[in-house]
Amino acid sequence: MSKVVEVSPTTRHEGHSKLVLKVNDAGIIERGDWLSITPVRGIEKLCVGKSMHQAPKISSRVCGICPIAHTLAGVGAMEASIGCEIPQDAYLLRTILQCANRLHSHALHNILTLPDMYIPGTDTKINPFTPEEPVRTVAKRIQRLREIGQTVGEIVGGEAIHPGNPRVGGMYYNISPQAKQKIFDLAKEGVSLSIAQMDFMISVLKNWENRGTVTVGKTEVEIPEKFGWHDQGYMAVDPVFDSSSLDFEPRWDPDRWTDVSPYNWYQGEMEVSLEDADYPVGGTTKAGTKTWPQMQACTSVPLYDGCPVEVGPRARLVQFKNYDRKGAMGLQIARQMEYPDCLYTMIEACDALDCNGSVLADEIPQGDGSLGWNANEAPRGCDVHLARVKEGKVQEYTLLVPTTWNFPTCSRALEGAPWQLAEVIMRAYDPCVSCATHMLVVDESKKIVTQKLVQ
Repeated sequence: MSKVVEVSPTTRHEGHSKLVLKVNDAGIIERGDWLSITPVRGIEKLCVGKSMHQAPKISSRVCGICPIAHTLAGVGAMEASIGCEIPQDAYLLRTILQCANRLHSHALHNILTLPDMYIPGTDTKINPFTPEEPVRTVAKRIQRLREIGQTVGEIVGGEAIHPGNPRVGGMYYNISPQAKQKIFDLAKEGVSLSIAQMDFMISVLKNWENRGTVTVGKTEVEIPEKFGWHDQGYMAVDPVFDSSSLDFEPRWDPDRWTDVSPYNWYQGEMEVSLEDADYPVGGTTKAGTKTWPQMQACTSVPLYDGCPVEVGPRARLVQFKNYDRKGAMGLQIARQMEYPDCLYTMIEACDALDCNGSVLADEIPQGDGSLGWNANEAPRGCDVHLARVKEGKVQEYTLLVPTTWNFPTCSRALEGAPWQLAEVIMRAYDPCVSCATHMLVVDESKKIVTQKLVQ
């Protein structure tokens, strides 16, 4: 007979989510639901009626980890709606900014995922903050990669967190030759660091995968052969940057996207029947607690061609580099493989940049209400912004962010794993849950079910 275990909230990622898992007598997941329990901020509604220049700045506030991707997707969607082509040097600056964001984000995720891993050849779990070697050297390398990413982001974007330089029509300003040289120097330093970090992380991830068993809390559990596998498809539009409805051959199609209500996707009301006080951190939800994924989920479920899809590093490598490694560790390894390309692409874009070139379109139309979209390959995957702009004002704005796409796919990937390892699978997707939270649950009288959102 199936039992129900709940991990709430999940840890070591941005935002708040939980796992509701039906498991068999051996503790193997038969059905898993991973869902957001982050309260809604209403970003899209805030943008309606604002100017097309304001909206991308507002949408970037959906997250403090990937605001660069949201800014670039936002201005790209506005430009697509009004039919505005940007100068080549503005595109190159945005490419550099995109790479800086991905470099910083991947390095940050290494810190969050390493505590699940072991120092190869030992039974010692990795504490990224220990002063002991070899971890100390790795931690310093991670922090330097983050620093390089943030510094380049500040040079090109004006700010490393919420960049002010990107604007509808291009960029507010170009960079100086001295700033260009600084980016060159930082990127060249980052190449060797990124290769070393990639090699280290891949060795650690393969070591975990080949251990056979791992310890969670006080429980030793077996790692199944197909840990974190799923049979869903992949969606990516570019190895590094983006695609837009302005492209000659757009690589995303809004007609292939549909949304499903969480009520029609997640499990119904249940009672927790299995608990573990030793599960880190603080134990699982107590037995007897009611849980109701259908009503507690704060995201719709986006489908492409009627099916869930995975977005992110592996999707990009599958689509553009014939990558074929499945499972949770296959996703993690794909993320590490993107490290060097961040720096190589940054160097190439910097080399092509003319510091005296124009970075603002000669004409910026005000829009006639046409639908435009931009799909940005954010660190966690395809970040699609759709907009309608008329007379310079935003009429409609929709964000389909990476973790929204990955919620249903990851839920399927949980099946067949010991429930104690569900968070390891979830963390492989590097979730950014606040970005993904864009809906309210209402009852029959259209009143917001407030308590369900915050529980």
